[in-house]
Amino acid sequence: MNLPVVLITGALTGIGRATALAFAREGHRIAVSGRRDEAGQALAAELRALGAEAEFIRADVRFEGEVRSLVEQVVERFGRLDVAVNNAGTEGQLGPITEQSTDNYDSIFSTNVLGTLLSLKHEMRVMLAQGAGAIVNLSSIAGQVGIAGASVYAASKHAVEGLTKSAALEGAAAGVRVNAVAPGPVATEMLERFVGGDQQAKEGFLATMPARRAASADEIAQTIVFLGSDKARYLTGQSLAVDGGYTAQ
Repeated sequence: MNLPVVLITGALTGIGRATALAFAREGHRIAVSGRRDEAGQALAAELRALGAEAEFIRADVRFEGEVRSLVEQVVERFGRLDVAVNNAGTEGQLGPITEQSTDNYDSIFSTNVLGTLLSLKHEMRVMLAQGAGAIVNLSSIAGQVGIAGASVYAASKHAVEGLTKSAALEGAAAGVRVNAVAPGPVATEMLERFVGGDQQAKEGFLATMPARRAASADEIAQTIVFLGSDKARYLTGQSLAVDGGYTAQ
C-alpha cells in the first residue's frame, strides 16, 4: 500500500513545522518546502527520524517557476501528490491604514495571495489528473472578521478565503477537495510580532478570546491533518475557524 504524499509550503517554522511533524506521526510521505536550506534539511532529517519518508525542496512561492518545479519534483520523487498544505505566509508591517505603503502591500500579497494562487494552480493540475486530492490553505480569523492595525494582512486572508471557495468549486466534481483553516492567535513567533513583544498587550488580546489562551501550533496542525484525510472526504469549500470561540461571539 502506497502511503499518502503530502506537500507543505512554509514548513520550517510555526504551524507549517507542526503540520509536518503531525503528518509524519501519521506515517505519510512528506515534502517540506521553504527558503532556508539548512533549516529545511534539518527538518527533513527530523521527520525521517520519526520513520517518515521525507524530502526538503527549496522554493519561494512568490515565483511561478519555483512553484512549478516544486510540485514537479514532489511528483517525480514520490509518484503522486495526495495532500497539499499551502502555509507560506507573512503578516508584513503592522499599523493603521493611514501608514500603509505600496511596498508592504506588495510584500504581503505576493506571498499570501499570489503564492497561494500559484500553489493551487500547479497542485490542482496534478490532482485533477489523478482524480483525487486534498488541499488546505492557511487563512486566519483576520480573513473572516478583520483586525484593526493589520488591514493589509486581513485583506490578503480575505483573498485566500475567496481562492479557496473558487478552487473548491472547480475541483469538486473531479474529486479534489479544497478547504481553509482560519486560526485565531497561535503561540508562535508571529503572535509575538503582532503584539510587539509586549506581554501585557498579549495578555489583553488573549483575554478577548473565549478560551482565554492562544492555540498551540499542534492544535492547528491536527485540524489540517483531519482536512487532508479521508475522514473529511465530503468536506470542501469550507473555512474552519480554529479560534477558541472568537468568531462565535
